[in-house]
Amino acid sequence: MADGTTVEKWDIFEIALKGPADSNPFVEIELSASFSQANRSIAVPGFYDGDGTYRIRFMPDNEGSWSYVTHSNIPSLAGKSGAFEATAPSAGNHGPVRVRNKFHFAYADGTPYFPFGTTCYAWTHQPLDMQAETLATLKNARFNKLRMGVFPKDYPFNVNAALHAIFEAGPDGKQDFDRPNPLAFRHFEAQVGALRDLGIEADIIIFHPYDRWGYANMSAAQDFRYVAYLAARLAAYRNVWWSLANEYDFLLDTKPMAQWDRYFHILEENDPYQHLKSIHNGEQSMNFDHRKPWVSHVCIQNWDVKRTPEWRDAYGKPVVNDEPEYEGNIVFPWGNISAEELVHRFWLTVMRGGYAGHGETYMHPQDLIWWAKGGRLHGEAWKRIGFLRDLIEEDVSNGLEPMGHNSAWPWSRVSGASEGDLRYIYLGEHQPVIWSTGLPLEGGDYDVDVIDAWKMTVTPATKVAAPIPHPTRHGSVVRGGKADAAFGVELPGKPYQAIRVRPRR
Repeated sequence: MADGTTVEKWDIFEIALKGPADSNPFVEIELSASFSQANRSIAVPGFYDGDGTYRIRFMPDNEGSWSYVTHSNIPSLAGKSGAFEATAPSAGNHGPVRVRNKFHFAYADGTPYFPFGTTCYAWTHQPLDMQAETLATLKNARFNKLRMGVFPKDYPFNVNAALHAIFEAGPDGKQDFDRPNPLAFRHFEAQVGALRDLGIEADIIIFHPYDRWGYANMSAAQDFRYVAYLAARLAAYRNVWWSLANEYDFLLDTKPMAQWDRYFHILEENDPYQHLKSIHNGEQSMNFDHRKPWVSHVCIQNWDVKRTPEWRDAYGKPVVNDEPEYEGNIVFPWGNISAEELVHRFWLTVMRGGYAGHGETYMHPQDLIWWAKGGRLHGEAWKRIGFLRDLIEEDVSNGLEPMGHNSAWPWSRVSGASEGDLRYIYLGEHQPVIWSTGLPLEGGDYDVDVIDAWKMTVTPATKVAAPIPHPTRHGSVVRGGKADAAFGVELPGKPYQAIRVRPRR
C-alpha cells in the first residue's frame, strides 16, 4: 500500500538518500531502484547530486499503487523501500511524445503532436535575466519544441562565458570530466522543467563540436559515463527528446561511428521510458543511417526541403528537418534567408509529409541572437509558423500524407497533402489565377478556402469550372480532354497561397 505520497501519472517521483561524499561517488558508487506494480518491474538508475545526496527519479506511466526498493554497492544506500500512489494526469499533462502512424507523432495519451520547433543552442548558459526573457518569449510564441545543448557553445556571436562549468574543477583547477557539476545540471533540468510547464518538448543536444573547454575531446569512457549520468537525471522529465549531437559528422575524428551507436545504446540502457532519440548532421551529404532500430526519427539539416518525401521513403520514419536554414542577416549563408523563405520552407516540408524547425539569426550589437542565446524574437517567421501550426491542429488528427510525390508533374513543383477527405494544395512560389489539380474528382459538399501563408488569412474560395490541363513535355495530365477535378478555385495571382478543402461540417 502507498504511504500517502502521491504523484500524477507521467510526473516525477523522486527518492533522495544520504550517503558517502568522499572519494568520487560519480564513478565508484552504483545506485538504482526497482519500481513495481502488479507483475511489472522497472529498473531505474540513480545518480549522485553532490553534498552526499543521491537521487532516483521515476516517471510512472500507469495510475495506481507503486512500490520500490533500492539497490547499491554501498550498504547504506541499498534496500530502501517505500510506496506511492500515481494519480490521474492533470490538464496539459499528456505524457511523453511517441512515434505514431509511422511518419508522425502523438503524446502517450493519444493526443496528436505536430512538432513546430525552434533553436536556442546555449540559452541555459546565459545570464539569468536573459533566460527569463527567453521563457517569456516562448510563452507567447507557438513553438512546441526547443533544440538546446547541455554544453555551452564557442562559436561566432556566442563567445561569452558560460553560466556554469559542466564539470567540477580538479586539483589543477581544470574541469575534471569524471566529476559532473551538480549545480550546472540542477540548473539545466530546472529549465527543462520550465519548458515542460509551457508545453514545450526539450530536444536535448548531448554533444557538439563548437567547444573551447574540452568537452568535445573527452575520452570514450568519460563520454559514456556522461551520457548515462544525463539519462539518470533527466529521463523522468516527460518532455525530453535526445539528440545525440548537433552536426555529429564534425566530431568523427574523435568520436567514430561505432561510438555514436554506443551512445544510443547507453540511452536505451539508462532511459526506462525510451524517449525519442535521433542525431543531427552537418554536411548535407552526411545523413546518419536513421534506419537503425535505435533511432526513433530522422533529424536532418538540409535546405532542399522539397526532398522530404525522399527521406521518408529512405528511412521509413518521421522526418524533422530541424535546420532548413535560418531567418536572419548574418554573414553565413545558412543564417541569412528571409522570413518569407523560411515560412515557405515550413509549408513545403509539412505539405510533403515532414516537419521543420525555426531559427533566427539577426545581427545584434551585443550578439544577442535567438538561435544562440534566446532572449527576444526580432523577425517575422515565427508568427506565420504559429499560424500554420494552428491550421494543422485545427483539422489534422493522424498526420498529413503527401499527395502524388512519386509523380513527376505537378507535384515536383507544387505541394499537396491530405488526411482522409481533408486536403491542402500549397502553391508556394507559383502564382496562378486558377487551380484545380489535386482538388476532389467528384462534386461534394465541401468548404473550400484560400489561405495566404504570409498574410495569415483564410478566405472562402470562389469555385469555378475546372480548366482542362494541357499536355507538357513532362507528360500529359489530360484525362480524355476533361478537367482533372470537379471544380477549380480562383486565386489572387501571387505567391504563398494555399487551398484547403474540408468536408462541410
